[in-house]
Amino acid sequence: MSAGFDPVVKDGTAYAVFAYDVGLSIGLDAAEKGMTSMTERAPIRHEGRAPKHFEFEPSPLRVVQSTLPHQLDAWRSLPSVETVLYDFGAVTVTYQIPLSGPFSSLVGLSGLLYDNETLLADSRRLVEELLAGVRPAVARPRISAFYEDYVIYQLREFAEPDSRRRLLAERPELAAQVLRADPDLRSKQEVEDALACQVSYADDDLALVDWVSAILFDRDADDTRAVLEFAAVQLLELRHLDSQLDDALDRYYNALSRRRRRGLGLFSRGGEHLREIGELHVEGAVLFEGINNALKLIGDQYLARLYQQAARRYHLGAWDASIQRKLKTLDSIYDKMENALSTARLEFLEWIVILLIALELVVPFLAGR
Repeated sequence: MSAGFDPVVKDGTAYAVFAYDVGLSIGLDAAEKGMTSMTERAPIRHEGRAPKHFEFEPSPLRVVQSTLPHQLDAWRSLPSVETVLYDFGAVTVTYQIPLSGPFSSLVGLSGLLYDNETLLADSRRLVEELLAGVRPAVARPRISAFYEDYVIYQLREFAEPDSRRRLLAERPELAAQVLRADPDLRSKQEVEDALACQVSYADDDLALVDWVSAILFDRDADDTRAVLEFAAVQLLELRHLDSQLDDALDRYYNALSRRRRRGLGLFSRGGEHLREIGELHVEGAVLFEGINNALKLIGDQYLARLYQQAARRYHLGAWDASIQRKLKTLDSIYDKMENALSTARLEFLEWIVILLIALELVVPFLAGR
């Protein structure tokens, strides 16, 4: 690493966030009653720049869980985590790691936190313990194999004034290496891309948003962190729903192809498939709308711009378009299967009519003999 300006962080925290899908939905009121640990049911704590109508709907359930501190070289996590439950079936676990010392040391920490197996295993264990206590409040409880991890570095104070400006002007590659968890990142193009998403509200704060992590130069950033954490949760849920739709499309397309080759008989599993597709389509559409409408940002331009940058990094628009396209395809398969089943019913009725006419002609002849 080349020599140069290296500001000293006087006060900061790294927030390592792990997000999981634990079920179709969570009844937050019922879950709160089942908690044995301290809980806090409240919207994001509002400061001067966040109007009162900025909130989650419904408000997520926040839980403090105790755990053993984890040693990460020179850093050590706090002996507790904040766990947040969302009504659409997602849970996040956040570890806090106090920061101090040269900014360049965060490059090493970012590498340790990237896909950290120890924190991943511990967070999953905590989610399993929590799920065991609130299982009656969760519809179709099951921890998905999908997860999302994201790190937010909040730097509240430097040892020297004007450190942030000098860092980005003189050593932008350091900030990019922390954001991408890549100590070898030095190309000008990659550095510029890593630092491209910047959002600022006042002269003394700045948010650098990337797909692996974010750096917040801000003394009080609770609302900013909440938006970034929600974006990670949204990506998790969209990935999970997209995977479910992929599996469903493969399964029912194959079923429709088999029925076309063999003929969709009246007594086949066509009706069962229609019920399954209908339920999946409704559940997928409800979950999709719930994810996209959970956070209201109308009236707060700073947080809206911050969310747009996070959505840009996560390509949430592309995920939305993919899910909407697959829901339409699933709806098309439903229509084709329903039409085939209706045709089979009509054919069955036609054969009954033919049989009755035949009996009407044959019975008098047999009676005469």
